[in-house]
Amino acid sequence: MVTRAPGALLARHLDPLREQGLSDRDILDAVEVISYFNYINRIADALGIDPEPEMQAAHEKWLADPAEE
Repeated sequence: MVTRAPGALLARHLDPLREQGLSDRDILDAVEVISYFNYINRIADALGIDPEPEMQAAHEKWLADPAEE
């Protein structure tokens, strides 16, 4: 949800993470990592940088249907 619809994230969406034992700091760390990867991937895409070989299949799948995950 952080990637696809960050504005739709509600406090209740964090409850399952807390139920699994994650603290607010853990959740913040996860959101920061997710956000960083979203950012750096968009920069790479904008500059036309090819994905790493081990990521090529996932990249091709995403190009075929970015709405499907």
